[in-house]
Amino acid sequence: MKWTIERYVLREVAQTWLAVTGVLVAIILSNQLARVLGQATENQYGRHIVAELIVLGSVMNLSIVVPVGLLLAIVLSLGRMYHDSEITSLQACGYGPVRLLKPLLGFAAVIALGLAWLSFVQVPLADLHAQSLKQSAIRNAQFGSLDSGRFRSFSRGDAVFYAERVDASGVLHNVFVQRESHGKMELALAETATYTPGATEYTHIVTLYNGHRYEGIPGRADFRVIEFREHGIPVVTPPSVASKADPDTKTMRELWGSSASVDIAQLQSRISTPLMAIVLTLIAVPLSKLRPRQGRYGRIGFAILAYFVYSNLLTAARIWVEKGELSPFIGLWWVHLLALSLGLFLALKDSPPRFWLNARSKPA
Repeated sequence: MKWTIERYVLREVAQTWLAVTGVLVAIILSNQLARVLGQATENQYGRHIVAELIVLGSVMNLSIVVPVGLLLAIVLSLGRMYHDSEITSLQACGYGPVRLLKPLLGFAAVIALGLAWLSFVQVPLADLHAQSLKQSAIRNAQFGSLDSGRFRSFSRGDAVFYAERVDASGVLHNVFVQRESHGKMELALAETATYTPGATEYTHIVTLYNGHRYEGIPGRADFRVIEFREHGIPVVTPPSVASKADPDTKTMRELWGSSASVDIAQLQSRISTPLMAIVLTLIAVPLSKLRPRQGRYGRIGFAILAYFVYSNLLTAARIWVEKGELSPFIGLWWVHLLALSLGLFLALKDSPPRFWLNARSKPA
């Protein structure tokens, strides 16, 4: 009998969790699509880059969607059971609400393991890969769109290119190039030019044909003039901003051995993700209890409010730890203790402890 009830409760919650999480993922995907398309239009990303960035963004957002989906699934499922008097029938048989925690905590533990894998391994890798893709797409877009009649700057403004026109084969005509290196100014005028990728992803080679090159220091008259038939100019773009210095992309091993406040805050934030699933489960069970004649969705608003307060407090605590305004020893843990206290308060507010334990009543 006991296993039948636990399987029934677990099945109800699991099905609802899949449905709620699917809806939330669809909403996140639509927002992610709009944001990535806006970035693609601004920075001229390729189509394959857009699709990959959407997938990577969805992976990073799963750690946010899954806990709130679990909270809403428990509140919806148990709310329906309260509304249909199923919980009342279980209590009459000696099956108190606290016994519902056993299957639900088991389910939450499985979800917490998945969240730990996401938060500890996949999300940092996805973030690192997404940043690298964006930088690579920006570099390729810059060199892939040298329009005629427009000045384009590269290498953080150290190199300026201009072409009067570009033919169908991509050859530049009547080209002007200006570079600044070690205090010297280099100007080059050429009849035609081509550009090709260099030996590394950060290097492109602009090859000028049939022109003149002027070298010197601005304000002085000792400029050197060189005539050339072919002249290659390497252009180095800045490396990707996705680096190991970013705490969002560091591995757990690097964070665990670091004493920097930003790394400690990042480590505690990653640990908080799976821990949040367990704490939300403990809050959801008493929160789902309905009053007589209350609608089955009557506690959804409270559940959403509890999640937003919980998540915003975690974000605020993380920022305080990063800035050194809060001791790492206290860190984000006080937020979880506060949430646990809320769950205990909700459990004892309307019902005595024996209601939650609810041993089987003796026959009259």
